[in-house]
Amino acid sequence: MNGTIRKINAENTDKLQKVLGVFDENLNVIMRELGVMLRVDGVTIAVSGEEEKVMQAADVLENLLSLVSQGETLDKDRVCYCVELAREGKASDITKLSSGTVAITFRGKPVKCKTVGQKNYVESIKRNPVVFGIGPAGTGKTYLAVCLAVQAFKQKQVDKIILTRPAVEAGEKLGFLPGDLQTKVDPYLRPLYDALQEMLGLEVYAKLMERGTIEIAPLAYMRGRTLSNAFIILDEAQNSTREQMKMFLTRLGDGSKMVVTGDATQIDLPDGKKSGLNHAAKILKDVDGVGIIYLTDKDVVRNSMVMKIVRAYENDGRSESENKTQY
Repeated sequence: MNGTIRKINAENTDKLQKVLGVFDENLNVIMRELGVMLRVDGVTIAVSGEEEKVMQAADVLENLLSLVSQGETLDKDRVCYCVELAREGKASDITKLSSGTVAITFRGKPVKCKTVGQKNYVESIKRNPVVFGIGPAGTGKTYLAVCLAVQAFKQKQVDKIILTRPAVEAGEKLGFLPGDLQTKVDPYLRPLYDALQEMLGLEVYAKLMERGTIEIAPLAYMRGRTLSNAFIILDEAQNSTREQMKMFLTRLGDGSKMVVTGDATQIDLPDGKKSGLNHAAKILKDVDGVGIIYLTDKDVVRNSMVMKIVRAYENDGRSESENKTQY
């Protein structure tokens, strides 16, 4: 085959096998995504094809080898993400994913950042008293915030965990559901319940809820309060109005940390109501102590298909916007 050839030395068969994946799955991902040929000879991987693609594939392989050398495991989705970074000339960022565990679940499973965007988000939460995590579904915004809230509580950095979200529903009406307001919003708070139970275990979670150490409530319940020595998470913040967002942010008390998460493309507010999420991020972007992290489709970690779906919707949204501009 004509073109450039690069050879990558894996050093030993153990590292080589980890990079290749089961039935060479990882190798096949790199070949398919970058359009190169890969051939294994002993512990060496030969890359051939167009020069630019070969250089990208070589960068991916070298950094994947560095990851496995540090004890990291690879899967198809992670390799796809590494290819995306290489296309942007950011292959060296791959090795940033090897450092540190965010938290340990109740069952002893380590929680780690899977993308550079997630790592920036976690570091911003640790560094700032107020952080905005803005991005599409599946990027781990809420889950990572809950993990860090539980860690802060276990390390006695805070006395309480408060989780809240606006009582606005995606195309359905709360009024038709039975029960009081708390009962009605419970289904919409389910992701928060699930994340807490995974981190604490059902028994500890139930005890902390009973004591009021963990509080999960609609955003409207925050009015008039001062939230001190607490880790507070506002989820689905795109469905808060500007007035609600200001009300929430001004509840911050001594020794507290706030994390605001939302997806600006999934606003379910009634017509005429403007979302407080982007407005707050815009006017607070230069305020010291406020971190604003934008996650993208590349940070989607649920499933590689979710990333493709999010990207398709974003492209469709841009097309509609361009058509409106033209006509």
